[in-house]
Amino acid sequence: MPEQRIAVPGSRRTAVNGATRIQPVDSHERIDVTIVLRRSPSAAQPSGALTQRVERRGFAGIHGADVSELALVERFAHDYGLTIVASHADRRTVHVAGPADAMKSAFGTQLSYYDSPVGKYRGRVGAVTLPESVARVVMAVLGLDNRPIAKPHSRRHSQPEAAAGALWPTEVAQAYSFPTTVNGSGQTIGIIELGGGFKQTDLDTYFGSLNLSPGPTVAAVGVLNGTNNPGVDTGADGEVMLDIEVAGAVAPGARIVVYFAPNTDQGFHDAIATAVHDDVNKPSVISISWGSPEANWTSQAMTVMNQALQDAAALGVTITVAAGDDGSSDGLTGNNVDFPASSPFALGCGGTKLELNASKSIASEVVWNEQASGSGATGGGFSTVFDLPDYQKNSNAKSSQFRGVPDVSGDADPLTGYRVLVDGAPEVIGGTSAVAPLWAGLVALLNQQAGAALGFMNPSLYANAPMGFHDITEGDNGSFKAGPGWDAATGLGTPDAKHLTAAGVVTT
Repeated sequence: MPEQRIAVPGSRRTAVNGATRIQPVDSHERIDVTIVLRRSPSAAQPSGALTQRVERRGFAGIHGADVSELALVERFAHDYGLTIVASHADRRTVHVAGPADAMKSAFGTQLSYYDSPVGKYRGRVGAVTLPESVARVVMAVLGLDNRPIAKPHSRRHSQPEAAAGALWPTEVAQAYSFPTTVNGSGQTIGIIELGGGFKQTDLDTYFGSLNLSPGPTVAAVGVLNGTNNPGVDTGADGEVMLDIEVAGAVAPGARIVVYFAPNTDQGFHDAIATAVHDDVNKPSVISISWGSPEANWTSQAMTVMNQALQDAAALGVTITVAAGDDGSSDGLTGNNVDFPASSPFALGCGGTKLELNASKSIASEVVWNEQASGSGATGGGFSTVFDLPDYQKNSNAKSSQFRGVPDVSGDADPLTGYRVLVDGAPEVIGGTSAVAPLWAGLVALLNQQAGAALGFMNPSLYANAPMGFHDITEGDNGSFKAGPGWDAATGLGTPDAKHLTAAGVVTT
């Protein structure tokens, strides 16, 4: 008698709003899927211990998947005619591939092509199902549906040649008192990208113009056939170059590794998991400038991505994430926050409008909100998914039972945006996309200064605030106003970096 099948919790999908079904997926089409397993129940730690530092070599035995459960999932895949591409106990993943007909049988779902406002995609409707013995160990099945899941949180200045308020990243770093006796040497900054690419000649030109020649070493790592592919999507190129040039300008001695993956929930998850568990490059900080409102995600995808960020905390890797560029609505109706910035294990990065005086010190700084002119505003608000973390319980966020976003901020208004070079042309780009790599560069400097990785900074930052921050008290992002202390527009504020080490952010 066949084993009863049950649904994977949180896997239910609906079609994209406005989508039209075109046709079924060809039965022979090859599909790649990532199956994400639970943490080993025999080695499970209390929830509070999941952020305690562990060595990479011992991580799988403490927080990884049970080897017998990995084998169970592999046997299931083999029984349905699927090929095992890779298994990772530390990442808790089994990557499988096979024809669409085998995938439909294995996961109990139909697959079709859809035309939609976000483009053509392969999708499914309903839940993923698995045999009961397999379902009990599986947290998510990603990759059957390949709709675009995220967008870059960058905003271009429409007239860069006339951008009188535009700033070089080095000027922003100076205004925020970034350390000047270190340059990020010995640190690796990871950057997650879901499209676009960089040209080394542009990077050489850009860093040379800042007298930082030769500048940081930049390498690309492909995830799920993602590649460094400049010149195809100039919008995504702008994001990639912004991230590299901002992080590299403030930490020119660091090594930068860019992880390129497809813009799907599978690609996003696997890029983070690959970067966090990269035993070759070993990034000490990872910058993420892509995201989407929580409502756009399946709960299975958010759960396993959140666990990947939790892995980073346990491994001493800081994750900086852009909070979004569409104000308190995040581009939807009502108030919404962006994921993965809303993960309690992310350092959510909001945005300000920064103006400097002649001496390059801060003349004024308010919440970034240019919505009246269509130029965006910082994201921020309260999650509807993640509970209020302990580190926010003594802040103004305690007025809600849910995680407040952002944690920190930095210059993001495109009117005071960053001078960068994209596909050979000077640009001025803002958005919270710029703030995530800015903070990542700062973390690299502080890591070098301290001689240790800061790791999961959030508890220490909140415990020691307002030390280390310029508190932003003017402006709003729509529904949420800035005020003394933490707020849902700019978090704790922008960095006053000369005091951050004194604030005790090192958590070794």
